[in-house]
Amino acid sequence: MKLSRKNGLRASAIGALVVSGALVLSACGSDNNTETPAKEGGTTTSAAASNIACEGAKGQLLAAGSSAQKNAMDLWVKNFQAACSGVEINYQAIGSGGGITKFNQGQVAFAGSDSALKDEEAAESAKICKTGKGVNLPMVGGPIAIGYKLDGVDNLVLDASTIAKIFDNKITKWNDPAIAKLNPGAKLPDSSIQAFHRSDESGTTQNLGKYLSTAAAADWKHDPKSKSWPAQGGQAANGSSGVATAVKDAEGSIGYFELSYATANKISTVSINTGAAAPVAASSENASKAIAAAKVKGTGSDVALSLDYATKAEGAYPIVLVTYEIACDKGNKAETLPTLKAFLNYTVSEEGQKVLADAGYAPLPAEIAAKVRAIVPTLS
Repeated sequence: MKLSRKNGLRASAIGALVVSGALVLSACGSDNNTETPAKEGGTTTSAAASNIACEGAKGQLLAAGSSAQKNAMDLWVKNFQAACSGVEINYQAIGSGGGITKFNQGQVAFAGSDSALKDEEAAESAKICKTGKGVNLPMVGGPIAIGYKLDGVDNLVLDASTIAKIFDNKITKWNDPAIAKLNPGAKLPDSSIQAFHRSDESGTTQNLGKYLSTAAAADWKHDPKSKSWPAQGGQAANGSSGVATAVKDAEGSIGYFELSYATANKISTVSINTGAAAPVAASSENASKAIAAAKVKGTGSDVALSLDYATKAEGAYPIVLVTYEIACDKGNKAETLPTLKAFLNYTVSEEGQKVLADAGYAPLPAEIAAKVRAIVPTLS
């Protein structure tokens, strides 16, 4: 799942957010986001190496999973390795599904996933963790943008129902009455909609499905847990980068991807009519407002979250995802445990969250961040 870097976050006066920054990121699928979009007109922020506690970190740490968090991981790895001489963090952005598979086969110390472990995946993790099990530690989140290319239409507004019908091949023309009603005064052409979706298993697809199943239940009858695209019709492209490129190149197109891809490719994004007073734009700040309302559904050391995809809160963008780092609560390999803990301590720290501002991610809400910070040192 990658996230936009051009929308900054303002610090919350009530402390709902940990830092002002800008989040992406379900046991995801192959969010094949391989390049790191650069921030326009500037450089990314780096943490001061002296502020990172290496705490016995050494050698190589292997990890794999969600590519929605790849931009964040690139920053974290760069800063951590600069601070901790001789340490190598090797994160493969192969998608959440691939990361969980590698984790449950004992090939990596942790996996990145855009959704929490399923019950059967958690049960399987006990074979690797031995004395424990895999737990979900939320680390970063952000908006899934609905990007489009339609000449003469700069501020397209859609709601959950119209999005569901477009991607389910039930609305096929741009001047459909349902779209026209949401966009009075817009010059909508009598042309076909080219809808693009992911060809690979994807947490981004899964989170979009959860949103549509919740906010447009009457119009989206597909399995909300599916990481594979469930609907008929449309055109497929590999990874968020593939979908973004397809939308950028095709007039009359629409697709979904992490906000950073829209920013990097200068793709217009849909504002969502949630039932609030005004349509809500896809931005990191607006996604943070939705994520701040998340409830912890995990127990003990597990911090799996339940997101409110049907939120009508003012300024809350509802199509969001949260990326977890999945690690053993107990039974981690002794040779990699110090590095695992030091690295995750850094990523969830205020310093680790702050460096995400220029990368377009939203930080964890304060209460959730505090819970994760308390759990990471207890990994054993």
